Amino acid sequence: MIKVLIYEDNPQLREGLSMLINGTQGFEVVASYKDCTEIEGQVPVWKPDVVLMDIDMPGISGIEGLKRLRTTDTETRVLMLTVFDDNKNVFDAIRYGANGYILKKTPPAKLLEYIQEASTGGAPMTSSIATQVLGMFAHMNREQKNPDYDLSEREKQVLQLLVDGYSYKMIAAKMNIAIDTVRSHIKKIYEKLHVNSKSEAVAKAFKDKIV
Repeated sequence: MIKVLIYEDNPQLREGLSMLINGTQGFEVVASYKDCTEIEGQVPVWKPDVVLMDIDMPGISGIEGLKRLRTTDTETRVLMLTVFDDNKNVFDAIRYGANGYILKKTPPAKLLEYIQEASTGGAPMTSSIATQVLGMFAHMNREQKNPDYDLSEREKQVLQLLVDGYSYKMIAAKMNIAIDTVRSHIKKIYEKLHVNSKSEAVAKAFKDKIV
């Protein structure tokens, strides 16, 4: 028996969800509430396998309720069930430990399937939400990958030579520039990388794959 705890402020939807779940073999609604202001005390009492959590509720939001629950309980499976499919709510739900994110327009049979999937360790998401999540992580990955710290091509050349072990004098000869020009480039490199020495600059170049 999969035990479900519902947080939903719309009484018609709350009742409809309860009837759907209780009317399906293998599922049981142990309790349902119109808000999650007391979620930290309610979840331990009912010990649900899955929590269905609305986001827009009076008192505190479902995201805040999830955040509070996760301070003491990281095991209970929580499915966000909402009309919101914007990036911020999706990101915050994942950030605070939601196990799935599904939209209220999900067909009843699919909703039951998602609850079952969550109860067995899955992370169900409505397809449009899953596409958003993949896009968000791809964007984050692009932002984090190989930052160049706004270095000019000339500064990158100088940094590469520092990484290769060249001295200031050797860099000047290699690039056919004055040693004072090398010092000027290196000063700007240090400022942009927020470092104070050659060793720090080289370490950062390796860590962030700048060159």
